[in-house]
Amino acid sequence: MYREEVLELLAEKFREESFRDCFVVAIEHHAKTIRIFVDSDSGMTFEKCQRLSRYLERIFDERAWFGTDYILEVSSPGLSRPLVYPRQYIRNIGRQLQVRLADGSVSQGTILDADETVVTLGREEIRTEGKKKIRENIETQLPYSAIAEAKIVVKI
Repeated sequence: MYREEVLELLAEKFREESFRDCFVVAIEHHAKTIRIFVDSDSGMTFEKCQRLSRYLERIFDERAWFGTDYILEVSSPGLSRPLVYPRQYIRNIGRQLQVRLADGSVSQGTILDADETVVTLGREEIRTEGKKKIRENIETQLPYSAIAEAKIVVKI
């Protein structure tokens, strides 16, 4: 697979004004299918994915890297894929996040804040003191290095 070459091609395309806030999340190659997941700080649109796909297809065909019989899929990572980069956490502030930590524990909460090193999750806990129920807002800062996997929780 030409992973490094594809990353270089995309880095070149991301220098263009309309793609400057784009970044690669993952590249998968299975049999004849190449899947490229791209995200953007301003959100990925169908048009951006289509333009990236046409750009890559033209070069793939010119260079015959994958022969003539391949399938190229360029898409946003979607909500089912784990968050990988701090900028994804930042873009999802206000959404529910489920986190599996490196120690195996699981936590869930609303992303209250995020920067380049930590994400802050908030959740409400209810405890009882005697007959009284007390609601507490709990904030937890998690360094990205402690997170094994994090996914946005889709509410139905």
